[in-house]
Order: sequence, then C-alpha cells, then structure tokens
Amino acid sequence: MMSGLRHPARVLSLAIVLGAWAPASALAAGQSAHKPAPAKAAPATEQFVDGIAAIVDKEVITLAEVDARAVQVRRQMEQQRIPVPEAPVLRRQVLQQMINATLQNHEAARVGIRVSDAQVDQAVQTIAQRNRITVEQLRHEIANSGMSWDAYRADLRTQIQDDILRQRFVEDRITISDSDIDAFLSMNAGQPIPAPSVNAPAPAPQPDAAPAPTGPELVELAQILIEVPDYAANSVVQEKRKQAEDILRKLKTGADFAGVAAAASNGPQALEGGNMGVRPLRDWPDLFVQAIADTPPGGLSGIVQSGRGFHILKVLRRGYAQPRPAPGSAAPAQAAPAPAASRAPAASGPMMVTQTHARHILIKTSKVVDDAKARATLESLRTRIEHGESFAELARRYSEDASAPQGGDLGWLNPGQTVPAFEQAMNALQDGQVSEPVKSPFGWHLIQVEGRQTKNMEEEFRRMQARRELMEGRIGPAYEDWLDQLRSQAYIDNRLEKTAGGGR
Repeated sequence: MMSGLRHPARVLSLAIVLGAWAPASALAAGQSAHKPAPAKAAPATEQFVDGIAAIVDKEVITLAEVDARAVQVRRQMEQQRIPVPEAPVLRRQVLQQMINATLQNHEAARVGIRVSDAQVDQAVQTIAQRNRITVEQLRHEIANSGMSWDAYRADLRTQIQDDILRQRFVEDRITISDSDIDAFLSMNAGQPIPAPSVNAPAPAPQPDAAPAPTGPELVELAQILIEVPDYAANSVVQEKRKQAEDILRKLKTGADFAGVAAAASNGPQALEGGNMGVRPLRDWPDLFVQAIADTPPGGLSGIVQSGRGFHILKVLRRGYAQPRPAPGSAAPAQAAPAPAASRAPAASGPMMVTQTHARHILIKTSKVVDDAKARATLESLRTRIEHGESFAELARRYSEDASAPQGGDLGWLNPGQTVPAFEQAMNALQDGQVSEPVKSPFGWHLIQVEGRQTKNMEEEFRRMQARRELMEGRIGPAYEDWLDQLRSQAYIDNRLEKTAGGGR
C-alpha cells in the first residue's frame, strides 16, 4: 500500500462525517469528545480547588470543561435511551474521552494536520445531501437537538481530523498480503463480493427475513471491557477478573447492559452503551467469534480474556443482509434507500474499467513544513520539470512516499483506488501532463499521467473487495493499539481517577 495515497475503507469514520445523520442521537455529534466551549459547570469540590481535572502533557483539562461536556453527553444518552451513570462515574468516563481526544489533537498538531473551513463546509453539504435536506434544515435539526451550530461544526472538524489521523497512522500501517487475499477468496468461494458502500454505514442485519442467506452473516455487538494494565501483577489480574464476574452476575439477573457499560466499561464505546457496531461475523476477532458462536440476539457471552483485559459481549442483532431488489422492483418497506455509490452490483461477468498509469511526488506537512512551504516546494519542482528535468528523477530525490525509489511510479490505478482529491486531479490530466500542486489528507502532490488503458477487472475487483473486507476486520484493534501507544508516550495526570482510586 502506498503510504499517503491509496484509500482503504474507512470503517472507523463516524456517521456524523461520512454516513447518515440522525437527529435523535444528536448525531452522536459529541462522540469526538473535543473540548467544548466553556459553559456553566458544577462547583468544584474541595479536592479540585484549582479546577483541574487532568493534565495531558502540558495541556490542562479543567473541571468546568468536563462538566460542560458531561451535560452534552447526558443529553445524548437520554435521547438514545442509554441509562446514564451516576454523576461521578459519568465525569470520569467523559474525562477519559477528552484525554483520548487531547492526545489525538496533539498528534495532529505534531504532524501538521489542519482541517480547513472549506473541508467542514463540504462535510456539512455531504450530510445534508445524504439526508435529502438543505443545510438550513440541517441547522434547524441541530438546534432542535439542543446543540449549537458552532459546537456541531467543531465536532465535525475534530472528527475529520481524527479520520485523517487514522488513515495516516493506522490504515496505512496494516499489511494485507496476497496470501491473505487468496485465503479469504478460497473461504468465500461461490459467494459474490458486493461492491463497497463508499462512505456508507454498514447494513443492519435483518434477523426476521425469510429469504435464504445471500452473503456473510452480520452481527451487531456491544461489549463491557474491564481493562488490565500491561505487566500487571497476578493479584491485579485476579481482581479485574472478579470485577468482570460480578458484572456478569448483575447482567444475568436483569441489569441493563448499556447502563452497566456506560458506568463500568473501559472500552472506547462505553458512553454509547458499549455498542461496537455491525460487521460480518468473520471480521470480529476470533476470540469474539468463538465466544458468541451459539449466542442468540439479546444473549450474553461468558467472560472473554484478551491481551487488553476481560470482555463481556452482548449480541444485539445477527442475521443476513437482504439481497438488493432487482431494477424496477420495490424495495422492502423498512429499508432506507442506499446511497447511489453503494448500489454497485456484485462482481460477476466482465468489468471493463479505465485504468490510469500515474506518478506522483508527495511532500508531507509537519510543524516545520506547513501548507504554504509544501506547495511552494512542488511549484518549484513543477517549473524544473517544465524546463526539461525528469519527473521520475525528482520524485526519487524529493518525494516522501514509499513510491519514491520507483520514481514515484504508482502503476496502473483503478477508479476509487486513490483518495478523492488525488483522483479528481489525476482524471483532469492528459497523457504526459503534470498537475498543479494538489492537496490531499496526506500532504501535497504533483501528479503526472503516463497513459490510460481499458481492462477487464473482474478478478482484480474481487481481490480489491477482499482486501477491503480484510481491512475492515483489522482497523478496530489497530486503532485501539495506536491510542494505547499515544497514551503510553504521554504524561497524563488524571486527577479524577486518582480521587476515585483513593489517591493511588
């Protein structure tokens, strides 16, 4: 995979940015947990006379900010009918979200990621279009949900930033080999692999559907995670296991799973009731698949131990995706229309595709190299190319992409294989032409088109789709590992946690 260019599936993108918007949940708009505008907060306790809830590296998170954020989260949880934990517990969970968000903000600043107003405007337009409403109607819905428009845009900006971070530091570091793809296709021989739903939410299972299964089983899971610290003593591990066993007993006697998750889970989805979303069964970790093998919808797993700690899983729904209706036939009454980009047919029969052979030079932005400097560097290189210097040679010397040793050669690219900004600029070029500097989530590019060809891509398409499905199954754990790495490298003084733990 070419770092900074190719565009794998973004399954971790929040629905507020790339999927359908749901006013009832306040769009889970606050799930990015960015630091909100100051709001009237609860008075500080004696233990927080300085008003500091946590220090992350050199940045202070105040108790007032935590309480203001907790008010938003409480409102969202009530709208989603998730039992709200007691105020001190909610505070601690919210603060943990804010610490994670602060770490990601610091990382974005370190590598020079900045989300422009234009990018936020485009996200707003996309959300409105997908919901078939105007931007003004969207603003009205946001106001009705109790959130200000400025706060909504701030959340969008944070989520776009986090999406770019995930692409750069998580997705681009996942390696899927040809043998992985071969094994996947062998396991799913005879099943059509549907075209990807570009930026569309995963299809919900239809457990009551009568038609025969037409694809992989889909499962929606929630979890409660009792985290065990790295290198914990055996006594600590046993203490955490007992905590998980006590929670499982509560659940079996009727305690609400979402409420317990919000109060006790250390997982990143705690304040969403532990809901981890819908995936094909095969894309969940093997430990989870084994634990829920015979578990019906609504059922609980036993205690599952992993490298992160102890998990308790609840199967929210499971079933099979319904086949798409044939052209001209009526869709099921309960099914929402899929976005146009997600209605592509399964791969079967010849698929004639126009490929583009391209090269590029990538200059990444950072604290030292901002947008203006990166663009100026590429403009200088473009002038040198116009005066006869070799694009390939300059790519070898200046490009910061993995393709640099090959003179920036990306080979034959299929539609949708690169990020949209890159593809749009590439498609506008004639053979042999060099683009103006082009900005993508990964930096600035010069692009040169070597040529174009039309090819039957049936087999390549199946392999590309297999790669995307494999990617979806690996992003979640890789993202959590990356967050763990950020936490381990940072100075974090969580004063709420210290207080809850008796000053430990």
